[in-house]
Amino acid sequence: MKNILFAASEGVPFIKTGGLADVVGSLPKCIDKKYYDVRVVIPKYTCIKQELRDKMEFKQSFYMDFHWRNVYVGILEAKVDGITYYFIDNEGYFNGMKPYCDDPLWEIEKYAFFCKALLSALPLIGFKPDLIHCHDWQTGLIPVYLHERFAGSDFYQNVKTVMTIHNLKFQGKWGVKDVKEITGLSDYYFAPDKLEAYKDANLLKGGIVYADAITTVSSTYAEEIKTMFYGEGLDGLLNARAGDLRGIVNGIDYEDFNPETDKKIAVKYNAINFRKEKVKNKLKLQEELGLEKDAGTMMIGIVSRLTDQKGLDLIAYIMDELCSSDKVQIVVLGTGEERYENMFRHFNWKYNDKVSANIYYSDDLSHKIYAACDAFLMPSLFEPCGLSQLMALRYGTVPIVRETGGLKDTVAPYNEYESTGTGFSFTNYNAHEMLRTIRYAEHIYYDKKREWNKIIDRGMAADFSWYTSAEKYQEMYMWLIG
Repeated sequence: MKNILFAASEGVPFIKTGGLADVVGSLPKCIDKKYYDVRVVIPKYTCIKQELRDKMEFKQSFYMDFHWRNVYVGILEAKVDGITYYFIDNEGYFNGMKPYCDDPLWEIEKYAFFCKALLSALPLIGFKPDLIHCHDWQTGLIPVYLHERFAGSDFYQNVKTVMTIHNLKFQGKWGVKDVKEITGLSDYYFAPDKLEAYKDANLLKGGIVYADAITTVSSTYAEEIKTMFYGEGLDGLLNARAGDLRGIVNGIDYEDFNPETDKKIAVKYNAINFRKEKVKNKLKLQEELGLEKDAGTMMIGIVSRLTDQKGLDLIAYIMDELCSSDKVQIVVLGTGEERYENMFRHFNWKYNDKVSANIYYSDDLSHKIYAACDAFLMPSLFEPCGLSQLMALRYGTVPIVRETGGLKDTVAPYNEYESTGTGFSFTNYNAHEMLRTIRYAEHIYYDKKREWNKIIDRGMAADFSWYTSAEKYQEMYMWLIG
């Protein structure tokens, strides 16, 4: 049996701010336990809920040289759903009301500490990994430190690393002088073929350079990031390492997201009875949100971070046109940039009977939206994988997406001549191309209901569970460590 350690800045059920936590919490459960012992290590944030902190058991502590100081490192352990989790403890670094802050230099110091402390802790926890699977820039220094100061020890010999990029936009960048002082790395590591990029130190780049393999979260995104537009300045490096780069689409937890058993929705349904039962969730949500109660009106859902990446400028451009002339209702859930929050508040005020803007986040309401809506809109500028469209498919809610990244890989465009496809898609980042696609979806919904239901049939039959993705990760592990 081979040992694999997932290293990440967050993981379900302990701490979550986005899709990374879902991957770290779900994927280890689906890796074949006959061949691999998969464990997870994350920071012990003080903002982790008390009932979850109560599950943790103190294991060891030691002091480590870091940033010219002698710094405390605690190691705790918990078992959840058959998976062992380790926690790196230092309240100086991991305190606060939320896991991340707005000070990029402090974030770099915090996660540089995490990477070095994690590697230093391994001999004490009785688990020697054959492979460390690193997630995003926060763990980018693990392959670097392994190469630099830990390589001389027998314990760390032959430990392989994988670097998974969940979103290339976030890289952990700061001035070379400060990062050199924090990390203790020598000048050798701050060259253009290592950590230095455009005169800054770049932690993700370090991980990409030194990892044995690189993955990202969809095969289309793996190709896109080798281009200048999507490459965020690292396209040259990613092309150089193209032979070690692969895209594996994320999955979702089919137990959590299951309309047949979901306790958060008003009326449960499945792939057989959705034609009669799903609409009851729409009527209930219309009542709850103060929208006009009408089973026949096409309801479009948006559950999203309200940022530029998500294509919200396209939505802003066509909202008046869509709401003033089309028979639709639009339900929005999310928080983010103030201008987009206020945009949706404005349209909620202007089209009160058609638009419901819920500018907060609620897991319960998100499930209700997936269950109630007829269509789900995701016009992203870029989308490494995207999980919302997978949840929409699972709940029989037809995705309308732009063909980028994971959206292109997971939503097959409807073809009325061959009666194929699981959703609707458009290619160019253009507001009226999006509007034409929405109106085409409306036409099928209102005029060809049988065809619409067949689209739902195919979407609900698609398998985007973690088990499918886990098989591909296991192929990579086998390639690296056998």
